[in-house]
Amino acid sequence: MQRKALVTGSSRGIGAAIARALSRDGWRVTLNYLESREKAEALAAELGTEAVRADVSDSAQVRALFERAGPFELLVCNAGIAWSGLLTDMTDAEWRRIVDVNLGGVFNCCREAIPHMVHNKSGCIICVSSILGVRGGSCETAYSATKGGIIAFVKGLSKELGPSGIRVNAIAPGSVDTDMLSCFSEEDKRAMADASALCRIGSPEDIAGAAAFLASGAASFITGQVLGVDGGMII
Repeated sequence: MQRKALVTGSSRGIGAAIARALSRDGWRVTLNYLESREKAEALAAELGTEAVRADVSDSAQVRALFERAGPFELLVCNAGIAWSGLLTDMTDAEWRRIVDVNLGGVFNCCREAIPHMVHNKSGCIICVSSILGVRGGSCETAYSATKGGIIAFVKGLSKELGPSGIRVNAIAPGSVDTDMLSCFSEEDKRAMADASALCRIGSPEDIAGAAAFLASGAASFITGQVLGVDGGMII
């Protein structure tokens, strides 16, 4: 039977690249989206799978997603949003939304995925964090906090689920060429590239390769880790 995976936030960018990479490795990947329906359905047609709309911050919608398409042997928590600006300019609603999506979404999805994995005494969870969750970022305090929270979540959950044979890891991307960089100028992007030892911005495929590795048998003795995929950030 084909192994089943769920990649949240997989209509475009890093999520779509991860879905393609896992599909090439033999996984049957269920896609998840919130707003980009056309892109999600086009990718689903390409991969011969289905795309399910669900807001990962809403536990009822996540439960319905798992009831419809699950259970899954692999969960990739990729869905996330960004917010840039001074913390003092952030509203209560903006703070709640970024926490609910970035951190609450991981909680909601993991809570639904775990019982099946524990029953089978196997499984793999990969959470997409950020290098800002490790280092922090000026004017991205809230985003950094949620991504740092994911790292702590992964480290704790890996210890909780290890005795059941379930691996839990995080990926911490650096600057990656996705829609999240669309608000930055070319000069800003050059500065981001110069901040890495490899002097370039990453691609979604760079992150997808790391996810495919962590999902594979080659990573069978890796859990509770944060894999930095940042080109060797030096600044």
